[in-house]
Amino acid sequence: MDAGGDATESKEHFVLVHGAGHGAWCWFRLLPLFRGSGHRVSCVDLAGAAGSRVDPCSVRSFDEYTAPLVGLLSALPDGEKVILVGHSAGGLSVTHAMHLFSDRIKQAIFIAATMLPFGYQTEQDIKDGVPDLSELGDVYDLAFGLGMDHPPTRVALQPEFQRMILSQQSPREDSALASILLRPWPAALSAARFGRGGGDSSTIDQVLRVYITTAKDCMVKPEQQEAMIRRWPPSKVVAMDTDHSPFFSAPEHLFQLIVKLL
Repeated sequence: MDAGGDATESKEHFVLVHGAGHGAWCWFRLLPLFRGSGHRVSCVDLAGAAGSRVDPCSVRSFDEYTAPLVGLLSALPDGEKVILVGHSAGGLSVTHAMHLFSDRIKQAIFIAATMLPFGYQTEQDIKDGVPDLSELGDVYDLAFGLGMDHPPTRVALQPEFQRMILSQQSPREDSALASILLRPWPAALSAARFGRGGGDSSTIDQVLRVYITTAKDCMVKPEQQEAMIRRWPPSKVVAMDTDHSPFFSAPEHLFQLIVKLL
């Protein structure tokens, strides 16, 4: 989904990457703000998202999941650079893209996002990057598209937990919209690994990184965000006092923070 206008009038080209279960739709409050400032915006529906028309159960690998973003970046005109903005698990797709297209990415902005240089390579990566919701009990709904004797193929957050975990500070209208549009995500997302097996990070370290923290986050908790920042320090850290979905709870503030990073 390209929500931009005439590229000749654009200041920057932002590529917005949603988190697990979300889709291009989740940026609807930010789009007019970017467009009104003359920026071009592309919102990606990763495989299995609401706008992708792909059954999440059919996605068997992280490469398949993130292929729409790879395709968009592959099609960029020679010399064009974009600013990648990743929310939540979208940070994994952003980092994967940094490995493949470091010369096409001007900046990477992580919003309450999983920021691991090589994905889930170690137990520490999993501890820092995978949301721990165990204190709430059984919050996930799993589907076994290959049969009960195989690992799950699809994961969803049960409806009664969605607002509590994702958007407790957001307008109820936005949470209601999310409850309609949120979809299960491919279980293959948990197998995200990229790069050289956790080795050389020189290529991705060429890309300027910024992390936007969310202090009231019940999904990717502040201590997890801080742990990922310590392990792979970005160029800058900016704080927001919001829930996990600042594009709903504080869209104008989020927009202003992003444009100030340019």
